[in-house]
This record gives sequence, C-alpha cells and structure tokens, in this order.
Amino acid sequence: MAETIRVLLADDHILVRQGIRQFLEQAPGIEVVAEADNGAAAVRLTETTKPDVAVLDINMPQVTGVEATRRIKQHFPRTRVLILTAYDDDPYIRALLQAGADGYVLKTAKAEALVQAVRDVSRGLTALSPSVATKVVRQVAQGRPSDAAGQVESLTEREVEALRLAARGMTNREIGQELGISHRTVQGHLANVYEKLGVS
Repeated sequence: MAETIRVLLADDHILVRQGIRQFLEQAPGIEVVAEADNGAAAVRLTETTKPDVAVLDINMPQVTGVEATRRIKQHFPRTRVLILTAYDDDPYIRALLQAGADGYVLKTAKAEALVQAVRDVSRGLTALSPSVATKVVRQVAQGRPSDAAGQVESLTEREVEALRLAARGMTNREIGQELGISHRTVQGHLANVYEKLGVS
C-alpha cells in the first residue's frame, strides 16, 4: 500500500484553503497536516510537521511565496514545493522556478489536476499547468535572461503593494491613503521599484 502524502497548505485566504483542503483530502492517499496564512508560518510549519509537499500561494503576508520557497528548499530539501496561484506572469514563473519550486499550477485548474500535481511532485516529477509549461518552453527556446526573476524577488512586500495599486492607475496620494502612508513614502517606494526593475 502506498504511503500517505502529507501536505502543508499556505494561502492567506481561509476560504481558498478550506476549498483546497477539501479537494485534496477527498483524494485517496493525501492528508493535509498543516495550514498557514502567511509565508513565515509556512516555513515554520514545514520545520515542525515535515510535509512531503508544501502547496504555497505567491502573494502572502510577511514572507512571499518566492522567499518561502527558497527557505523551504534550502533548509528542508526533502519537502517538495508546489505553487498554486492565480498569477501566470513570466517574472513570477521564473522567480519561483529559480527558487526551487517543483511545480506551478494555476488556481483555474480542475481539482483533479491539482491532486495529480501533488502526487507528481511528491514523486520527484515537475508539475506545470499547460499555459505555464508553454511559457517556460518559449522562454527557454528564446534564450531569455533570467535577470527579471532576481529583480522581482528583491522587491519588498510594501513595494509590491504600491506597484500593484499603481498598476490600477491610482495616484501616489490615493495609494498612500489605501496603504495608510504618506504620498511621499509611496513616491519613495515606487522609485525603489523602478530602480530595481530597471524601468522608468
């Protein structure tokens, strides 16, 4: 009889975690042993529960999925990391794979695909959503440099928040009101972002 695959779930949305847990535990041979609502807790729980697979979101409080992946792979190499996210942006994909993620699945995937991905990475295989796999192959074929991965990883959580709001078309003053900081602080965050990403 096959051993049970022990899984840790990390996502800052409790309803999402509950749904994922239900999908996984309905599948034979999979047990969710821990849940975390931020990246730092995911790393701590990996140490205490020693899961076979850690299923992580990217955007989480305290420690991002990229950094959590790096820490888990560095300190607990036997734990496989499967990214489960809504984001399929090229820089995120490169950053996570460079950090050591064993799989990258989109939240639009069917429950069966997620279950299979958990089983695959637990066996040492790589699991990628079809659209992600296509992007990875295209990047390799085009020989793109991976500098963007390190650039994304270098952004702080606050810088990512400011950048996300700026991308929605909000002014510095509006971003400051949203984040509870001054517009000058927002300006400083965005200046740091532009410098790190090499854009204007």
